[in-house]
Order: sequence, then structure tokens, then C-alpha cells
Amino acid sequence: MTIPAPKPALERMILDHLNTAVMLFDTHLYLKYLNPAAEVLFEVSSRHLVGQHASSLLPCPDNAVEERLAAALSSRHPFTEREINVVVGDGRTKTVNCTVLPLHHFDAAKEVLVELYQVDRQLRITREEQLLSQHQASQALIRGLAHEIKNPLGGLRGAAQLLERELPDPSLREYTRIIIDEADRLQSLMNRMIGPNLMPRRGLVNIHDVLEYVRGLILAESPRGPQVRRDYDPSIPDFVADQDRLIQAFLNLARNAAAAAGVDGGMELKTRVLRQFTIGNRRHRLVLQALVRDNGVGIPDEIRDQIFFPMVSGHPGGTGLGLSIAQELINQHGGLIECESRPGDTTFFVYLPLEPSHD
Repeated sequence: MTIPAPKPALERMILDHLNTAVMLFDTHLYLKYLNPAAEVLFEVSSRHLVGQHASSLLPCPDNAVEERLAAALSSRHPFTEREINVVVGDGRTKTVNCTVLPLHHFDAAKEVLVELYQVDRQLRITREEQLLSQHQASQALIRGLAHEIKNPLGGLRGAAQLLERELPDPSLREYTRIIIDEADRLQSLMNRMIGPNLMPRRGLVNIHDVLEYVRGLILAESPRGPQVRRDYDPSIPDFVADQDRLIQAFLNLARNAAAAAGVDGGMELKTRVLRQFTIGNRRHRLVLQALVRDNGVGIPDEIRDQIFFPMVSGHPGGTGLGLSIAQELINQHGGLIECESRPGDTTFFVYLPLEPSHD
């Protein structure tokens, strides 16, 4: 029994309904066809892409796209490149796994089928799980250390107060006062590292009220600059949260951005709604994305992966607690803060679920 070959219309219909991006290049490596999933991936319609050469669309680790595809056509051997970046319509990059499959149809011209599978989401979920795990481990360590330090601090302060009352010479009380003041300073530092111990005071919060309050504080603290640009999505609904804690979290991020941008620089506050978005390993129907961006020099490479750890700071004289506290405050709302930084563009992404928690 002979099985008839699929009709071209059926092949096109199958390709059009795939979730994986598929591109077909002719023997000279010019694009002949791409399916709707590829249009979504590149964020450009097919009429703007068809006819372009593979070298302008596809990357290779060694920048030898044409040579690699030509070699695959000649040898008839498919190959796969993992976690490479393709440039989409607005200049952003997306991470994909790329599989190249040479096609040989008897006497027909050779063609190359390229399959692009986006892996950003899987990589982001893995990165977020690691970030949450690291933050939880560091917070547990800090709370344990703070508990061990605060107990002897209380005894030290109490002993200094008793000694101060017994000293016959008032001039000697200067030394006991130093002990008491330093004990209070360390106690305050421990409290800041641990974060707020009171239960959250939750109510309906408008994120733009929070950001406008933070913006007003930044302008009051730095009246000469930087410029603060706003790009708000007015469709974002109110959601249940502790407004004071959100203000503190965004204020910590905004102060860092203002310090990085400087008087002559600029920073931006931006909000958007994301649908069916995953935070850590939990998927949410609606998520708020709030961005705090600056055009400063960027975060040094050597501390970029540790900026949310306590006592890690890129600013001279900084305590390194601002970002750690901000992460903890956002975590308390089921959210997460991520960061991307390069010279001239540092962005902190704050993700907060907009639907009520059922925990």
C-alpha cells in the first residue's frame, strides 16, 4: 500500500499551527517562509522578513552563520545550537535553541529548515528559583546571627547603664555613653538586616500612588536631578498589599537609581501588566511589572550576581542593605525583584501578583 505524500496546503496548515518557530531558507539562504510562531518570536510580520538573508536573522557563536548553514546543506547533517540570542523587532534579544535541518527533495533545490525554540522562560524560572533560594538562605543566616548578636548587646548596654550610675566622676560617663550609643547603633543595624517583624498591614493599594510618593521623595532629596520620567499603565487595578512596605521597597530602588544616574542623568518609573506570568515556580493570571531604570555607569560585574545579598554595595560608603531589604519586602507580597545592568542602562524589575493569594 502506498501512502500518499501530504499536500502542500496540509503541510502549511500544520506549520502554521505549531507553537515552535519554523523558518525555511532557499539554497542561497534567503528566507522563503516563516510560520506565525516565528512572527511572534521576532515580533515582526512575515512581509518584513521574507527575502532577508539568514546571516541577518540568525546568530552563531562564531558569527559564521552562512558558512555553518552552507556546510549543513553540503553534508546533509543537521545540527543544534543551544541558548543563543536572536534580535527581535525593537532591538531586544531573546534566547533560543536553534536546530538546523537540511532538506533534499530528490531533484528539487536544496533548502534549510530552521527551528527556533524560545528558552527565556525556562531560564528565567531557573534563575528566579535560585534567587529566591539564595535570598531565603541568606535571610535565615542573618536572622540566626542577629539573634546571637542582639542578646549579648542587650547585656552589654544594660551593664554600661548600671556602671554609668555608679561612676563618681561625671566626666567618666563619656565612655559609658560611647558603649551605649554603639550598642544602640549595632541594635539598629541588626533590626534593619532582619527586616520588619510586625505583621503586614494589608489593604487596597494603587501602585501609581506608591510610585508618585517615592518620586516626590526623590525630587525632594535631589532637587537638582536626576530627571525622573514616568511611563504608567493606567489599566493596572488596585491590589491588596502593605502600602508602607511597598513604598520602602521602591524607595530603596529609586535612591540607588538616583545615586547611579547623578545630577546630569535620568531615571524612569514604568508599569505594565503581564498575563499568565510565572514568579519562581508559581504561575499567576495577572502580574504587575514595575521598572526602576537609570542611565548610570551600571553595576560592576564582580558583584552583579550578589547585589541582593546583605552588606554587598556598589556605592562607596554604602551599607549594602537597601536591595536586600527591598527584596525581602517584595518577597513578603509573593513577588520578586530582578536586575539587568550594562553601562548606561540598569533596570530593576519588580514583579507582584495582582490577584488575591489563596495561601
